[in-house]
Amino acid sequence: MKQKHRWRRLCESNPAVISAEMERSGTWLGFCVLTILVGAGFYGATIGLWRSPLQALYTGVKFPLVMLLTTAGNVLINGMLAQVLGSGVSFRQSTLAVVTSFALASLILAGLAPVMLFMWFNTPPLSVEGDALLAHNFTLLSHVLVIAFAGVMGNARLLRLLRHLSGSRAIAARVLTAWLAVNMFLGCQLSWNMRPFIGSPGLPVEFFREDAFRGNFYESTWTALIRLGTSNSRKGATP
Repeated sequence: MKQKHRWRRLCESNPAVISAEMERSGTWLGFCVLTILVGAGFYGATIGLWRSPLQALYTGVKFPLVMLLTTAGNVLINGMLAQVLGSGVSFRQSTLAVVTSFALASLILAGLAPVMLFMWFNTPPLSVEGDALLAHNFTLLSHVLVIAFAGVMGNARLLRLLRHLSGSRAIAARVLTAWLAVNMFLGCQLSWNMRPFIGSPGLPVEFFREDAFRGNFYESTWTALIRLGTSNSRKGATP
């Protein structure tokens, strides 16, 4: 019951209430980590389900791990940036603020998981050879957009919390901008190194790829976008 009330507070994201939770409760960090594991794990399973149930299991484990590793990797940098930019936010507060935003994003993703399951149900399966690559690219871009939406919502609430903690709208905006640059770079590259999440047609189901450090996330997303646009153009030109 206590967790249920905390999830409600997390969804409401009242800066004063969240700040009080961060200061008063020594279990807030554990609650946020649990929310990330459950929410991101549930959504992660929907990402890999198009490829196979085994890929869904792998992705359900790896997706929350990426979020937690991104948070852990940025804790020190974000804490230093908050101090350098004059926010007055302590290292402990900056750490809990970032973890809180990831927890909210995970909760949003868990809520959107049924929508993505519906999309998966109506996407051509891997067995349909002619549409397999198109379905893969569509699935990839759809999940990128949904994850980006959850991230934007989480960071919008994070901005409100930073305003409350720093007492300045301008300083809060500068701190969040600096944090986002670091978080996006590390998070996107970690997601690339820990692929596959969806699983490419023609490649075996694996927990990690053998060429995990070849290429980057941005190149892959751009290539998928080009392929999807090319496929749609060809279909439109077919008499």
